[in-house]
Amino acid sequence: MAKEREIFINGQVDEAGNIVVPGCVRNGIDKESANKIFDEMAEFAKYAFNKSHAAAYAVVSYRTAYLKAYYPAEFIAATLNSYLGNLDKIPLYIDESKSLGLKILKPDINKSKTKFTVDGDKIRFGLGSIKNVGIAVVDTIVEEREKNGDFKSFTDFCERIKNDSVNKKCIESLIKAGTFDEFGETRSTLLASFENIIDTIQSEERKNFKGQVSMFDLDEMNLQDREELKYTFIELKEFDDKELLSMEKEMLGIYLSGHPLEKLREQIFKISNIDTLKMKEIQEELNVEGNSSKYRDGQEVKYAGIIVNIKKKYTKSNKLMAFATIEDLYGQAEVIIFENSYQASANILVPESIVLVEGRLSIREDDGVKIVARNIKEISEEENKVKVLKLNITNIEENQKKRLRGAIKFWMGEKNNTPVQVIDGEKILDCGAIYLDKNILNEFIELMGKEKVKYE
Repeated sequence: MAKEREIFINGQVDEAGNIVVPGCVRNGIDKESANKIFDEMAEFAKYAFNKSHAAAYAVVSYRTAYLKAYYPAEFIAATLNSYLGNLDKIPLYIDESKSLGLKILKPDINKSKTKFTVDGDKIRFGLGSIKNVGIAVVDTIVEEREKNGDFKSFTDFCERIKNDSVNKKCIESLIKAGTFDEFGETRSTLLASFENIIDTIQSEERKNFKGQVSMFDLDEMNLQDREELKYTFIELKEFDDKELLSMEKEMLGIYLSGHPLEKLREQIFKISNIDTLKMKEIQEELNVEGNSSKYRDGQEVKYAGIIVNIKKKYTKSNKLMAFATIEDLYGQAEVIIFENSYQASANILVPESIVLVEGRLSIREDDGVKIVARNIKEISEEENKVKVLKLNITNIEENQKKRLRGAIKFWMGEKNNTPVQVIDGEKILDCGAIYLDKNILNEFIELMGKEKVKYE
């Protein structure tokens, strides 16, 4: 750099006196200013673009690529752990794991540790990434489990974890995240019962502290019998899938065991013409010279998803507008909603509403890819339900017919929602209506064969 300073300031000439590099002085820049400029470059050169720096990053890049290719589960788990405590970053890498074909297992009070861990060829969600559950709390839980064995039940957990840091809010979050699902009680039951159970334990602790002997210390009943007497569970029917997924999203930052849009996948495919995967492709192509993307700024699009967040604001002209974060099956997109569109659809612009956005693309190099809404309407799950179930019994065996009659009769009840037609040769028989969902439909397909079951 010292040698280059002289050339930079005074230039360079060859043996014949020809000017090779004019230098600053010949270009009308005084030596003081030239030295000052060179000092700034010399300082920057201590870090920028030297060979050792480039070589080190090349080695890191190679090793990282190697680990991701040959040890994907360990690599993703380590990456997720680097963002432990930052729920905003976790979904990005969960999506990456799904693209690599890696399954993320839900958190489990007896299997999860503080951080994400590798479980076979899968990744187990870490307890430390659950909202409202701090690292200190998780360390207490894991330490107790490793010292005295797995927790046998929810009440066993509550009895053994009496640390002040494991408070009711923390236990509520663990329940919502599904960490106690293996014990057989519904999450709705645990949420309705856990406070009374904890209060009972704390009350007994106070009695024992005063030297009082519990009647449960005097008999020889087994542990299960004692728990039935000691604790009262308010038995409730489990929450529906939508509520369970909503809790999962709240506690983990992502939909882990499913997605609210999964049942509407086929319908969304039919009514929309763009998704977040395509929007990411557009974003990546922005900086590619001569890109041939079929999408253009201002192009009309239809995008479907579930509203994650809504932010309202007033413009300089005092008009109300909103920015909505809407998530589809592949990621999230930002939708800009101006006053007219907002007023027309304000009643459905709330978190967890499933909507179809009709609007135009906004493609800006400095602002990414967004959608400017023109019209927003709610997508009803009713529209996706089977209208008529048609069962073709032509040439099927008598024992299949008998099982089919039993299945139809079994699924007739209070929630009848789907008419059933039985086709026998040229005859079409109306058999009333049954309760039908995806699982029940699959049972009919398994019973009769896919070619014999039609629905519309």
